[in-house]
Amino acid sequence: MKQRNILVIKDLAAFEKIVNRDTKPYDVNLMVMPGTLEDKHKDVDPEIGIQPLRRQFNLIYLLIGGIHDVHLGADYRWLKPNDLVIVPENMLYASSNIQNCTGYCIHFKTEFVQPLLNGSITEQFPFFNFETEHIINITDEETQIIKKAFKDIIEEYQRFSHEKDYILRNYIYILLLRIREIYRPHANYIKQNLNRAEKLANSFRQLVDKNYLKIREVKDYADKLNISPKHLSDVVKSTFGKSPRVMINDMLLLEAKVQLASTDKTVTEIALDLNFNDQSHFNHFVKKLTGNSPLELRQLYLKHAEEIKLLTSP
Repeated sequence: MKQRNILVIKDLAAFEKIVNRDTKPYDVNLMVMPGTLEDKHKDVDPEIGIQPLRRQFNLIYLLIGGIHDVHLGADYRWLKPNDLVIVPENMLYASSNIQNCTGYCIHFKTEFVQPLLNGSITEQFPFFNFETEHIINITDEETQIIKKAFKDIIEEYQRFSHEKDYILRNYIYILLLRIREIYRPHANYIKQNLNRAEKLANSFRQLVDKNYLKIREVKDYADKLNISPKHLSDVVKSTFGKSPRVMINDMLLLEAKVQLASTDKTVTEIALDLNFNDQSHFNHFVKKLTGNSPLELRQLYLKHAEEIKLLTSP
């Protein structure tokens, strides 16, 4: 995956404009956006894909066919037909390869469905937790059930009704219930069939997702897992194809890009936020991994933002 700047997308209207390159006017307070992958991906540049970003809303999609890879945090997968993908709000997401995709998707803000929830969305629907499995391959029969739920949402979204929000909220809730019913046995099967090395590697990945800002040393992660650094290195390399050090650095770099791209903090402030000893150490870290200094990366982001603005302006 090419190194790119990360966007933080706060509202659905901005996502449609920036990522899907949709020039139609959308309300910035939009809470729900369903659609087909054919429609949503039709204007995504196949050479660029979807650059690294964090949405401040949830994404669920069902891939029926086509070419689609995905980065979720430190995880990377090539998707298969009938893959159901759940992306919680604020999870790092990117896709480098999108071609001829068919399927269904929906973006929605948690607060839209909150009136129907008993507690938090992660309590009622654990697949929105960062630590859980976010991609499951479902059966043809299960695919038909999820397709029906998506079609009901899209049809209601497209019709005029004074009860539209109420009906949409309930249809999305039904979709979540259907997914929960299907998700549980698949997630249990995946968990039960992982070998010990894969379980250790996944535990390491989850620890990195939680602690990469504070814990940098491979030995410290090995100590948490009660194994030697060499054993940790072996299982991580065999499972993910990269070393523990590379995975830690990748997550740290992605967080650096988030702050460079989406805040007005100085480079020194970002270096301190990311627990570097000083700006010089931070500069060296970024330059070594990207070939650009932090300031150069920020300028690249600003240039990209201006290009998007020109592309989507009326």
